[in-house]
Amino acid sequence: MMGSKKRLRKLYERPMRLWDKDRIETETKLKDEYGLKNSHELWRMQTILRKIRREARRLLSSKGADPEARAARLIKRVKTFLIKKPEVTLDDILSLQTRDILERRLETIVVRKRMAKTAKMARQYITHGHVSIEHQVVSAPSYLVNFEEEHQVNWNGKALFASAAPAAEKVAEKPAEKAAAKPAVQAKVEAPTVEEKAAAQQG
Repeated sequence: MMGSKKRLRKLYERPMRLWDKDRIETETKLKDEYGLKNSHELWRMQTILRKIRREARRLLSSKGADPEARAARLIKRVKTFLIKKPEVTLDDILSLQTRDILERRLETIVVRKRMAKTAKMARQYITHGHVSIEHQVVSAPSYLVNFEEEHQVNWNGKALFASAAPAAEKVAEKPAEKAAAKPAVQAKVEAPTVEEKAAAQQG
């Protein structure tokens, strides 16, 4: 006998005004910049951030039990992946924007580490299992990378994209190489003067 199909809980909150023009334009820019597949991915990140900021507002208004312990847990969580500084306040948490959490997605980290040229390229590498964290493959582009893990983001095996830095060095070397080669080229094309020709014929 088959069991009843379990209804999955949504991981995001839909906007109040779904067809708001200004919001749609802002979301489109963010999706293009950070390589998001659809609005649901953006809403999921915004929902995570909204819950964090909501809890900070509740703590500032002294709502709920044991505010000190809750504030400590919230600040500890935020310091792991959103705000990288020794002292974090609730006001710092309230000042967080959507871009702050989008910068912590694995897809963005791969681009920032010059492992991919574009977010779309980074997404392909991640979904195909070419990127690992601490030697474990992570295939979710939306995975939120904490600060301790960031330096462990690397290739799973052979590097598929060369960093832009070596390419820039090669480009910088080319003018110097051309300058060094110029005298030799000029020496080859120098023709003998009329006097030198006459002297050679007399000899």
